[in-house]
Amino acid sequence: MTDLSHVGPDGAVRMVDVGGKPLSRRRAVARATVLMAPDTVARLGSLPKGDALTTAQLAGIMAAKRTSELIPLCHPLPLTAIDVTLAVVATGVEIEAVAETTAQTGVEMEALTAATVAALTVYDMAKAIDKTMSITGVTLVEKTKEPMPKRVKRSDLTRGGTRSAQ
Repeated sequence: MTDLSHVGPDGAVRMVDVGGKPLSRRRAVARATVLMAPDTVARLGSLPKGDALTTAQLAGIMAAKRTSELIPLCHPLPLTAIDVTLAVVATGVEIEAVAETTAQTGVEMEALTAATVAALTVYDMAKAIDKTMSITGVTLVEKTKEPMPKRVKRSDLTRGGTRSAQ
């Protein structure tokens, strides 16, 4: 017997069945940092491959949407929002990814994937001019779950044969 949700009683890997869980509003925030030389920081908008920040933002968004194709036991989720922001600082680029969904399982893998792929994209675009870069601090910083409001029955909207004001 194991406490790992993705391992069955026989020790085989499995995708967790979340079908019986209620829908919840879910949100996750992840961060990553690309450390680089000050000269590289100054050139991020004019690298040989193009604008690293815009390209990395798009790559992070696209990656979040494909997370279940990259991570074998990850459920495909209907993302309702994904936001990837990149901030240039003196030592490199700080990346934050926020993913949201209404689903039966969390969205942290999508946020982590978005932040990581955005960091990898910055690295890829600047590697020709900076051999000292490193990706660090990939972490989940927030994970929330809010229950969905109960659905109101049509019969609950009427009182004494007339609809109540909404």
